[in-house]
Amino acid sequence: INAEYGGHTKFIEASMVVYSLYVISKSGGLIYQQDYDNIPRLGMNERILLGSTFHGLHAITSNLSPVSGSSGIELLETDTFKLHCYQTPTGIKFYLIAEPSHPDLFQTLLSIYKCYTDFVLKNPFYELDQPIRCELFDVELEKLLSSSPPSVK
Repeated sequence: INAEYGGHTKFIEASMVVYSLYVISKSGGLIYQQDYDNIPRLGMNERILLGSTFHGLHAITSNLSPVSGSSGIELLETDTFKLHCYQTPTGIKFYLIAEPSHPDLFQTLLSIYKCYTDFVLKNPFYELDQPIRCELFDVELEKLLSSSPPSVK
């Protein structure tokens, strides 16, 4: 299946599923979370706890890395899921949780970041580090990630 967003052609594989997206502020606060598949729903307190755990894990891995200048965790693979992180130059972290067989999610994360810059940061009513409540952002993410996430080429 071919789809178009932001001038990029995406090739969607029907068997690849993204479970959730988390956006964490520079200070570690959960500012956005959305589920995209039929997974058990977490309560708000559990989502906040998971978001802050991601932030702490990212900080710990950047300090423990044997490679100097490491930016922290980028990919965590398990038997049941794959967690991929993209940290922006300003410190915002985007985490995608997908099925373990999903291909590299880096380009998908860049597309999400583009949506964030286009529909959140350019929104005159949005305040930095506050929860994201932008309908256009939700709509574009749904197009990008629902049921079969894209690989941007």
